[in-house]
Amino acid sequence: MTPPATSGSENGSDDVDLGVLETTGGIDTTRIGIVDGVTAQVDVTLPTATDEDDLDDDVVLDDEATFAADAVVDVDLVTVTETAAPASATAAAAASAGSALDVEAHERLRPRTSEITLQSRRLGDFEAGRESSDLLTADRLLDPAHAVRPEPEGAWRHLVYTLSGRRLNLGDSKRARARKELDRRIAAPLHGGAKFVPVLSRKGGVGKTTVTTLLGMALADAREDRVIAVDANPDRGTLADRIGRTSGKTVRDLVRAQADVRGFNDISDIVARDHTRLDILASDTDPHVSEAFSDDDYRSVAEVAAHFYSVVLTDTGTGIVHSVMGATLERADDIVVVAGLSVDEARLASETLTWLETNGFADLVRRAVVVLNTARPGAALVRAEELEAHFASRVRTVVRVPYDPHIASGSAITFRDLQPETREAARQLAATLVEGLRQQAAA
Repeated sequence: MTPPATSGSENGSDDVDLGVLETTGGIDTTRIGIVDGVTAQVDVTLPTATDEDDLDDDVVLDDEATFAADAVVDVDLVTVTETAAPASATAAAAASAGSALDVEAHERLRPRTSEITLQSRRLGDFEAGRESSDLLTADRLLDPAHAVRPEPEGAWRHLVYTLSGRRLNLGDSKRARARKELDRRIAAPLHGGAKFVPVLSRKGGVGKTTVTTLLGMALADAREDRVIAVDANPDRGTLADRIGRTSGKTVRDLVRAQADVRGFNDISDIVARDHTRLDILASDTDPHVSEAFSDDDYRSVAEVAAHFYSVVLTDTGTGIVHSVMGATLERADDIVVVAGLSVDEARLASETLTWLETNGFADLVRRAVVVLNTARPGAALVRAEELEAHFASRVRTVVRVPYDPHIASGSAITFRDLQPETREAARQLAATLVEGLRQQAAA
């Protein structure tokens, strides 16, 4: 070890080592500290940096600790006394050397570019035989003998259940099971955006508005999402009259407020809702309105309805060549054609299908539903079986709706007050429509 340096004059002398190393190639920073109030200096060795040195690509260093570790220099600079002013020169030299090493290390360091993708996997994907928590289902774990079953539906089945002290459960009756199965078919989820279904007829008085109302009520009563029926009659529609409720606003109000609609609350002030949760958007009733409901108006209404409803039914006018009919068919996912039980009504319905086929809507015709609506009491003058066979050769399904005096009165329709056969026909129509929409989405 070199003897401790003695303090010289302020200017220093040739014989006095002021702490500046003669060489930088032999520094070993094992110890530099204070010895008896003066600086002790030892010979240490610094590794010489070469151009061939490189870092492993997989090494990632922290910004603050990178170059202190890379320089392999662990020098503790200690200020000894006020008279050891030359120590500042030593610190400056060391800092300068460290900066040069920092720059060189920055040039040689390549950052990590690989990324780790996190994936959610079941335990079975890692080790065979191990299960994740989603496999612990109620069907697997609960003992059927001790599981609580719902009360059975059916008069005598429920009586047996009650008399046995709720121990003997024979299950639902055949009719109850059929009703629940039909509910399931109607409530099946519809994937994708809103589904538009216009209800068409070239002849007035065949029950087009009635069928729209029954179909909308059957859908809204069984489904959890929102269903709306839009009265797109260019002149004066009566759809709102069939539910007996009104909001006092029409499609014209929605067209005007389109730019201000921010949420469903803005629409709920315009539409009317019946007890099945079916929303109705009424047509203009003011006879002083000079401009009829147009195709542009319908597109504006459809644009808003598509954001808030899953199913949009459209009660169209009788003029199939009217401009609003073109806008309606543009967005149609499926169509319902209403035919009456008379020769001329049935023929007009068939001609409607022909017009659609020859004007670019042949696909809609093939998956359409024809409703044979019985609008008059008594036996029909035509053979309904022959009509059903004719339309079945052209469309996907044919549904019959029986005569109902509650509907024939022309007053508001209450779905629960309809005859069971009428409700069943409306629900069958709704289930058929939903299945067709689901098949189209799957295709």
